[in-house]
Amino acid sequence: MFKLPLVNLVFLALTGITLAHPTAQQNTSTFVPASTRSTLRRDPSSTTSGLATVYTSCINKGQVAVTFDDGPYIYMKEISDQLTQHGAKGTFFVNGNNYGCIYSDDNVARIRYALSQGHEIASHTWSHPHLTELTSNQVKSELTRINDALRKTLGIIPRFMRPPYGEYNDEVRKVANSLGQSVVIWDQDSGDSDGYDMKYQKSIYKDFVSRNPKASGTAIFLNHETHDTTAHELLPYAIQQLQSAGYQLVALSVCLGIDPYLSQGAPSKKDSTWKC
Repeated sequence: MFKLPLVNLVFLALTGITLAHPTAQQNTSTFVPASTRSTLRRDPSSTTSGLATVYTSCINKGQVAVTFDDGPYIYMKEISDQLTQHGAKGTFFVNGNNYGCIYSDDNVARIRYALSQGHEIASHTWSHPHLTELTSNQVKSELTRINDALRKTLGIIPRFMRPPYGEYNDEVRKVANSLGQSVVIWDQDSGDSDGYDMKYQKSIYKDFVSRNPKASGTAIFLNHETHDTTAHELLPYAIQQLQSAGYQLVALSVCLGIDPYLSQGAPSKKDSTWKC
């Protein structure tokens, strides 16, 4: 993903609470923060305007969500294991056909393993397009194809959708809302996909902790599981920095207080439709 400029937004909350740390590009949007209750609840995605809710940060101080885009890829199991070994959870926003086909035996094994370890799987669209350049029907196809793939392979339909490049507009939000999904962006971008060196990438975590010591802040961190250096250099550093400052590394649903899946059941048996 490319580095996106900061955009100043006003969050119009149903509860009157304001919450904002946006970094992605969007058109006019109404943002609705999650409840501050500690227990999971249903997401009120359907607003009076029919637009999906957009989330850019966690709601509970002391909690952070470390997220990974663009997989499934060869480092997913290693990332999962590192998080698990440190009592942490992560969230993987996966594509259907980006760095390989999600229906391949290896990729099915990867996403099943991550899910079995308590990490969460969410949608990053089927083919990683610029959604704002597509028609409404094309956007719907991008979202439903990856949802269908995750239903077949994992038995889940994800509630959370992250648009590629962080780009969305009201049409994208309408389509997501029609499918019961919410849009999730981020407020801390490691820059691992933008060509920044490791010193810069680590500084995102170090500076966050410096600004928010002793678990006094909250954030959604953007990373990409497709980079060797993210899996083997950045993630160990990030875990150490965050946990040393007292932060809990939790799955996205925990930090937002929302159920992660629209439905959960048994995966289907592999058949001729499992192809990209």
